[in-house]
Amino acid sequence: MKKIRIVTEKQFYLSVLAIMLPVAAQQAINMGVNMMDTIMLGQLGEVQLSASSLANSFYMVYQIFCMGIIGGCSVMVSQYWGARDETRVRETFALAMRLTVALGLLFAVLTLIMPRGIMRLYTNEEPVIEAGVRYLKITAYIYIIHGLGLVTAQLMRSVGEARIGLWVSIISFGVNIMANWVFIFGHFGAPRMEIAGAAVGTLIARIAELIVTVVCVFHVDKKLRLRYADILRNPSGEIVQKYIRVGIPVLISDGLLGFGSTALSMIIGRLGTAAVSANSVCQVVDRLFTVVIQGVSNASGIIVGQTIGSGDRPKAQLQGETFYSMSLLFGIFCAILVLAFGPLTLAFYKLEPETILVTKDMMKAFAVIVFFQCIQSVMTKGVLRGGGDTRFLMMADILFLWIVSIPLGALTGLILHWPAWLVQLFLRADYVIKSLWCIGRLYSGKWIHDVTRKRA
Repeated sequence: MKKIRIVTEKQFYLSVLAIMLPVAAQQAINMGVNMMDTIMLGQLGEVQLSASSLANSFYMVYQIFCMGIIGGCSVMVSQYWGARDETRVRETFALAMRLTVALGLLFAVLTLIMPRGIMRLYTNEEPVIEAGVRYLKITAYIYIIHGLGLVTAQLMRSVGEARIGLWVSIISFGVNIMANWVFIFGHFGAPRMEIAGAAVGTLIARIAELIVTVVCVFHVDKKLRLRYADILRNPSGEIVQKYIRVGIPVLISDGLLGFGSTALSMIIGRLGTAAVSANSVCQVVDRLFTVVIQGVSNASGIIVGQTIGSGDRPKAQLQGETFYSMSLLFGIFCAILVLAFGPLTLAFYKLEPETILVTKDMMKAFAVIVFFQCIQSVMTKGVLRGGGDTRFLMMADILFLWIVSIPLGALTGLILHWPAWLVQLFLRADYVIKSLWCIGRLYSGKWIHDVTRKRA
């Protein structure tokens, strides 16, 4: 049994709060937007609710790839920032934006030319497919816009500027809800577009996000002082090589998670409309009650990365162990929140009695899942990633999601036809295994890699 060690310096916790609170607030707002989308579409019936959920599963693949780009570049940005190398920080920003545009173009083309094929990946119910196609045809125009805003705001966190993302989310919240209300239900003379209106509302909100992000980063920020010329300048060969070594494993890892998420959605999608709707509600609850851990995860990666960049390995190890202890406490807290308050959210939805029963059972499964989700999130997306241990994490994602969770989910859901809540537990078995594996890696000390040096 390893002795529990934690940082006792007050400044450390102030630094954590300075990143964690804006990120948590931003995540809460984003989840609030998602929840309002779900509630509004829920008023139109389970077909449109299920269709938007499944269509967004494909969009989530793009977001996960974006987070892969961000994850790899964030390791570099935070460590270069800790080493006070602002030139390399700006070059990494430029590289991230170019990768995001290329990725966004690919997903936009795929969505425009094969929306029906995308929906058939997730369900074989024709009404759901038809509704989903209407949604996807509009979301095709969101990819690049959202990706650029997301990458820019996220990487600004790596230099300790977390407030930009918060302000962007606040504006997005207001714009999205208003636009959804207008276009979903046809207010103020606008046509009643129903599920397509939700996509239009999201597009308008993402445009507003990007505008605010550009103004804040390029015209207001005084910390990094990023300029348009920095983005247009080609990144150096050193930055590209560092990204290939450190960032590509993150991109592969998160890409596999994205495709894995698609596989999980395909399994859930074939359990019936009730299971899909229940999963949609539970996911909103899960994300709403885990916003704090998202903040802790972001803070851990940034703070640990900056410490390693400054050359203090023992301090980084102690910080990593402290963040692990925090993940345990928040995991218990989040699980209690899901159990206590999750079922109360059902009052906001117009669901069939069967769906309500399925949702209540699935909510209990999510309470178990969320505990391990908190641990693995802080370890994989925070501490170990901030330490540059990206190849180890890539192996963890390949092994446990694809060799354990997806086969078990397919077996229990598609062959044995077990209850949806039990299938959900098996689909997230990788959280448990990754949590234990990453804890061992943390205490081994082998996760610390200084990417600012010639050999990381």
